[in-house]
Amino acid sequence: MTTVAQLLGIEYPILQGAMANISTHKLVGPVSEAGGLGIIASCGMSAEQLREEIRLTRAITNKPFGVNLMLQMPNCDELVQVIVEEGVAAVTTGAGSPKKYMPLFKAAGIKVIPVIASVKHAIKMEEAGADAVIAEGQEAGGHIGQTASLSLLPQVVDAVAIPVLGAGGVGDGRSVVAMHALGAQGIQVGTLFLSAAECPISDSYKQFLLDANDTATIVTGRKAKEPVRSLRNPMLEQYAALEEANAPHEELEKLTVGSLARAVYDGDIETGSCMAGEIAGMVGNIRPAKQIIEELLAESEVVLAKLRIVH
Repeated sequence: MTTVAQLLGIEYPILQGAMANISTHKLVGPVSEAGGLGIIASCGMSAEQLREEIRLTRAITNKPFGVNLMLQMPNCDELVQVIVEEGVAAVTTGAGSPKKYMPLFKAAGIKVIPVIASVKHAIKMEEAGADAVIAEGQEAGGHIGQTASLSLLPQVVDAVAIPVLGAGGVGDGRSVVAMHALGAQGIQVGTLFLSAAECPISDSYKQFLLDANDTATIVTGRKAKEPVRSLRNPMLEQYAALEEANAPHEELEKLTVGSLARAVYDGDIETGSCMAGEIAGMVGNIRPAKQIIEELLAESEVVLAKLRIVH
């Protein structure tokens, strides 16, 4: 068992990335049941919706799972209260510092693992009392930083004493081994779990992912310092062109309002935001979450065995 698995009371140090509108009990429960750590994405939820999601997850598994907290959410205080009351195993955080909630989480025995994209933030999170950090490279889907995993991970590992998990770019066993070689004690996987049979996204979103190649993603929002990686489509191409032309924020906003929901629920892959990482081109089939985890582990064992033979 690695430190991360012991810390979280899970079998394998594999966390499922929290994807807004996507990471509900339907995906979280099976991931945790398979030995990883499923994580509910609370972004956009009311306190009662989150409580319901936690309870629905518990109906699927009695193993540990987590909740992701976007710290800019206006109802953050209420969501934290629910997390504490329900005794969730772990919280991952984004978009801010969880410092003000640390005493509450610590008192409840909840592990806090912020997602960070720079050494500076990793150090700040360690100082705030985080139990571990997830260093996410810009290969990831959704909101990203500006440094790639290969460069980011070793620098974060060298800068902090707490465990570091790697995220962004995990598509198979080779990337799992690479993350560990760079110093990670665990991994967070997002895009690969979009292809899980249990993942509650529209069939057309899933098919769009399966059809993707190595250059299928596009990053928008860099000028506004809010970069997001998604699968390239007409709406995002238009957004990128307008962004390049310094179009006003309102015009850009018009294009993207409700676009994630359009992709996830309506299957609109033309004007929806189908967020996905650069590994999209490696995703070739739909499998249960359990099989994704088992195959990642089996593939990494094969890679390690080959490395031992080489050396």
